[in-house]
Amino acid sequence: MREVVGQDRIELIMTSHREEIQLKVTRLMQQTLDSYNAGIEITGVKMQKAEPPSQVREAYLDVQKALADQDRKRNEAEAYANAIIPQARGEAAHIVQDAEAYRQQVIATATGEASRFLSVYQEYKKSPQVTRRRIYLETMSQVLGPMNKVIVDDSAKGVVPYFQLPAPPKPAPRPQQPPQQQPPQQQPSVSSGDQGSNQ
Repeated sequence: MREVVGQDRIELIMTSHREEIQLKVTRLMQQTLDSYNAGIEITGVKMQKAEPPSQVREAYLDVQKALADQDRKRNEAEAYANAIIPQARGEAAHIVQDAEAYRQQVIATATGEASRFLSVYQEYKKSPQVTRRRIYLETMSQVLGPMNKVIVDDSAKGVVPYFQLPAPPKPAPRPQQPPQQQPPQQQPSVSSGDQGSNQ
């Protein structure tokens, strides 16, 4: 048993290689007994308990704990990677789609503006004066459209127009200050010399 166990790693002896070790020990013991012509047949070997030596037990437990922590951290990292990578790919695809849609929109707008400019230019070549007048009117309508306008008839000469201006905003009320208290007046003091002279 010592010969077979000494040829393997302790963590394998305590976990996955127990059956293999039992078969090796059975064969080795049978070969040894047969070489002595003992007439004994080994039917099986069963490992009841496998523990590290007491001198290295604490160190072995620390190593096993570190390996367990390593496996746990690796599993957590793999789970995080499996979750974050598809999310990042989805966000990247969404950004690419938005950029493509924006590109198509800009191209369509630029194409429409170019077509409109070319059509205006063709009309301008046919009748420059009319086209200039139309462009002027369109521009003024865009500039003056949102504004409040007052139209005065030129025929109403000598009449002063009256414009109803909006009322100015009321000033904010000032906070009231408490009345200041005046200090009490002191009575003039009369000295003893003044009293004697009055007598």
